[in-house]
Amino acid sequence: METEIELRQFSSVMKILENNKFEKTRIVTILQQIQEEYRYLPQEVLTYLASALSMPLAEIYGVATFYAHFSLEPKGKYQIKVCDGTACHVKGSEALFSVLDTKLKLGGKITSKDLLFTVEKVSCLGACGLAPVLVVNERVYGQVNKNKTIEVIDEIIKSEANGNLE
Repeated sequence: METEIELRQFSSVMKILENNKFEKTRIVTILQQIQEEYRYLPQEVLTYLASALSMPLAEIYGVATFYAHFSLEPKGKYQIKVCDGTACHVKGSEALFSVLDTKLKLGGKITSKDLLFTVEKVSCLGACGLAPVLVVNERVYGQVNKNKTIEVIDEIIKSEANGNLE
């Protein structure tokens, strides 16, 4: 089973490399496409990438860790960003973290064990007039309170259970 997963990973990486003509100068684009495929940058894929591009693994890690967009840890299918900028904080965004932690059984971690949800605190989402704000993937929810947060999560869980996958 693990071998099948590795072959699938490397097969996808090979397609990404081929589409980018194995150009080292396209490393950021290549890493973006890999992360889009897997929702993070798996260590074994980065090792394979270093070999395939004849690049030092340290150089690839340097790029992957320089940009905040990249993640070396698995992320959930639903990425929840909770704004904690001044307007959102004043209007109670901190309470939303507690609700999400409890509802998703995160235990202080950012990603649920089932890899369905990742919750991140962000400095500003640029929607101060809608404070407090949370974003699930690309969908913005404004003027969110504890109950609305629970409704959003329940809606996603129900949708997943019914096979209505995003």
